[in-house]
Amino acid sequence: MGVMNRIMNFLGLENEEIVEEIVDEHNEPEETYPKRNTNTRTNNVVPIHAAREKEGIRLMLFEPRSYSDAQDIADNLRLRRPVVVNLQRVDNDQAKRIVDFLSGTVYALNGDIQKVGEHIFVCTPDHVDIQGNISSIIEE
Repeated sequence: MGVMNRIMNFLGLENEEIVEEIVDEHNEPEETYPKRNTNTRTNNVVPIHAAREKEGIRLMLFEPRSYSDAQDIADNLRLRRPVVVNLQRVDNDQAKRIVDFLSGTVYALNGDIQKVGEHIFVCTPDHVDIQGNISSIIEE
């Protein structure tokens, strides 16, 4: 169950509180108290949509230099920010690994990833829709 709790906390989902009845020795039910979540972290629940309406949507631009920069990009996606990634500064093997990592992140968040240039990708969370296509110019 620990793994499922971690996954649910990562995705922002919380377990519902479990209510237990406390019965004394005379089999008379006492007051019911909700069972507290015993996680060491405290989670403050704030409606994401209400917070976003106040600050607006922020588009993030990234130009990673190595695979380790992919986690920063994924963190912004988790915060529901659309991201444009320019992979011109990394070699092809690292670029492929970064795109694979971001594809998994976007899939987990029900978002979308699209290639908009030779080395440029747009990653969006589920509340941002990408419309239209960019066709590549073929040199003859």
